[in-house]
Amino acid sequence: MSFNIAFVLFPDFEELDFVGPYEVLAATAKHIDKEWRPFTVAQERMVKSTNGLTIQADYTFADAPRADLVLVPGGEGTQTQVDNAELIAYIKRACESADYITSVCTGAFLLHKAGFLSGKRATTHWSQLDELRALGDVTVEEERWVHDGNVITAAGVSAGIDMALYLLGVLKSPQIARTLQRGIEYDPAPPYADVEPLQVDG
Repeated sequence: MSFNIAFVLFPDFEELDFVGPYEVLAATAKHIDKEWRPFTVAQERMVKSTNGLTIQADYTFADAPRADLVLVPGGEGTQTQVDNAELIAYIKRACESADYITSVCTGAFLLHKAGFLSGKRATTHWSQLDELRALGDVTVEEERWVHDGNVITAAGVSAGIDMALYLLGVLKSPQIARTLQRGIEYDPAPPYADVEPLQVDG
């Protein structure tokens, strides 16, 4: 039986929020489990990211198949897309029947708007932790990822890779996750560690 993985895209999504986890889960589909089926979904077939990368989505909200796992990235677009009724309706519909509900970065705000973070522990990008906390019904944790029930949220951008590898360990095994992690040569060693956080507008 196929295991459908929906990556939900919208205007001004953050590229690595999407592409990082996609690399992990799509590589699993290609090399480990042929039943895994990752695909992209957007309101319009062509969607442009916050830094200008244009993606042709596999499906629109109208024709996307049922998803077993939903991943919602973040990015600058979440500031306006949180009020996009069609996007929120699709996320709600897709997540209601999904086994796992996930987000990266400020995608957490879209999950919250769709009704999936109330009463949950969650995280988001470091610059938005207070805003997530201010929603009042989310227990915010400053972690790379937070797993609560069938909801897994990741902190900003590159943390989505960590979350995807963790999820692979849950769904398959830690050893398979370690093998794939080595295969994609994911062994972070930033050249400029312990620097002051970037100041982000807004």
